[in-house]
Amino acid sequence: MTEPADAPAQERPPDPPPPGRSVGVRASLVATGVSLLLIVAIVLGSRGLRDFDSALVPYAVATVFLAFGVAYRYTVWVCAPAARRLLRQGLRAALSRDNLRTAPTALPRMIATYLGLQKFLGARSHARWAAHQLMFWGCLLAAAITFPLTWGWFTFTASSAAGPGYEMRLWGFKVLGFDSASFLGWAMYHGLDLAAVLVVTGAGYFLWRRFRDREAITGQRFGYDFVPLIALLTVSVTGLLLTFSEIALDGGGYQFLSILHMASVVLTLVYLPFGKFFHIVQRPAAVGMQLFKYTARRAAGEQLLACRKCGEPIDTAPYVDNLRATMQDLRLGFDRWTEYCPRCKRVLRGGAYLSQVKRGFR
Repeated sequence: MTEPADAPAQERPPDPPPPGRSVGVRASLVATGVSLLLIVAIVLGSRGLRDFDSALVPYAVATVFLAFGVAYRYTVWVCAPAARRLLRQGLRAALSRDNLRTAPTALPRMIATYLGLQKFLGARSHARWAAHQLMFWGCLLAAAITFPLTWGWFTFTASSAAGPGYEMRLWGFKVLGFDSASFLGWAMYHGLDLAAVLVVTGAGYFLWRRFRDREAITGQRFGYDFVPLIALLTVSVTGLLLTFSEIALDGGGYQFLSILHMASVVLTLVYLPFGKFFHIVQRPAAVGMQLFKYTARRAAGEQLLACRKCGEPIDTAPYVDNLRATMQDLRLGFDRWTEYCPRCKRVLRGGAYLSQVKRGFR
């Protein structure tokens, strides 16, 4: 791609160097350290494995592999110039004394709206936003229940041999007591079922959309778009079938279903860091960039950088400078295009194609 006519000419920079072996070594060391810390936390949190359920060993091993994969990929991702700058600017904006003094509610508000409510999805489609919310809160509820139980941090014990009372303990300390016949007891016992219903509803909508919506069909890929939905549906449906077997079939087929459910959960946890699910880990860093854009715009007021061609406002100067510096780090060779609005970029790119590329076919 060539430079705009009114932009200073610059030589084509060399291709970016391939990632060095040091990044992989560093990521492996960080991932190994995180995995070891999780193992130590499991041993200590379960009081020397006294509260650890041996039947949940496959789940616990899968979470250790999950920790290794997430730490490895996140370290590799952060070592890339764009992600490193994104994380640095986000942390700088979140920890800035000026931002905390002048806009103390900005960060909590963005965490609630951007991570929790995910309002940016509502601009695309209310149905997609609702389905994504069901999947998000369902997965969050399932993780909040499953992981501590798997690690032996949570235990449920009968308060007496004769009564219906139960005690929930965290790291051996009593958190609360409840009656198993009460609504709270029912909700505690069926928490994973409620999470499964939320996930099935949300994932079912997106799977239906993948088969019916032309916009989704055009760019979808089986491994990237279908496998995550199938994995979530498999985990949720097999979990619900366990409850159905217990209530309606007097335990018929329970052993087979439990093995099938365990296999689906383990495979999903191992797959999570290496597919579409990884955006769950990346998303919090985007909150920092949103805060950086908000504080920069707030400091600039109405003073936005204007397009060099048409004069339309683009964004704040700090945000454009940050984008340009990232492009320079990546050695893309056309970082001056950041000073143009999207419309002028398309016009200039089209003109460059007609004058430089198509000319060769005459």
